[in-house]
Amino acid sequence: MTGYGTAKGTAGGQSVTVEIRSLNSKFLELNVRVPSQFRDKELELRGELSRRIERGKADMNINFENADTNRRSTINRDLFEAYHNELHDIAKEYHLSDVNMLDIVLRMPQVMNNDKVEADESQWKELQGIIHNAILHFDEFRRNEGAVLEADISNRIKAIEARIPEVEVFEPQRLEAVRAKLQKGFSDMKDAAGADQNRFEQELIYYIEKLDITEEKVRLRSHCEYFLQTMALPDANGKKLGFITQEIGREINTMGSKANDARIQRLIVEMKDELEKLKEQLANVL
Repeated sequence: MTGYGTAKGTAGGQSVTVEIRSLNSKFLELNVRVPSQFRDKELELRGELSRRIERGKADMNINFENADTNRRSTINRDLFEAYHNELHDIAKEYHLSDVNMLDIVLRMPQVMNNDKVEADESQWKELQGIIHNAILHFDEFRRNEGAVLEADISNRIKAIEARIPEVEVFEPQRLEAVRAKLQKGFSDMKDAAGADQNRFEQELIYYIEKLDITEEKVRLRSHCEYFLQTMALPDANGKKLGFITQEIGREINTMGSKANDARIQRLIVEMKDELEKLKEQLANVL
């Protein structure tokens, strides 16, 4: 499920921006970018995000303004003096100018020490509060998106259910048309070959039963109701809804194969169209 949340504040006297983004994905993929002084907190952050997000490709960025203040530069005086004396002697021996001696020495290895400023616990507590606010905004974004998805998916399930009574309108005509067609064919055959009327009636009943879609309609209604009940549960049931959708598709396909009527086939096509759109939306559901 897509999501976005951001929050701003101060931690340790510095301005901080926390941003969380997520995109659809079958699995959970986390990319957490934190300042170097909080590297030891990365696993804790990942655990918190894993519990909140559950599934998707998510990025969390923590940006400190004036990040360079997190490092303190010092000069190694002993090493500076050693380099300076050595270079001064070389310049004197070879009659070289030592005008830029300071710049040269400062560029020598390990003369400048960049010491990272360690974050204290109070700064981490302040940062946790900002992260918490970003997560709250992130969850709110996803709840709003989820409400829109729920309404759309519910409407599509109800649209499939609504076409079942429309199918039932044409069923008596469909079966009567099949019966008349077979009866006419049997009459023509009987005049030519003296076919058995009783055997024909038995075969006709068997054939009509094969075309009956009552069981499929009952199961389809049941699957649709179960789908809506499952969607209303508080747990993450995206995969379960996907399995129920497969069963719905199976019943619709069976009804289509038995329809033997152009008007019913059109309704079956409309059901399939709603089902495919529903499947696309389910890709966004946890």
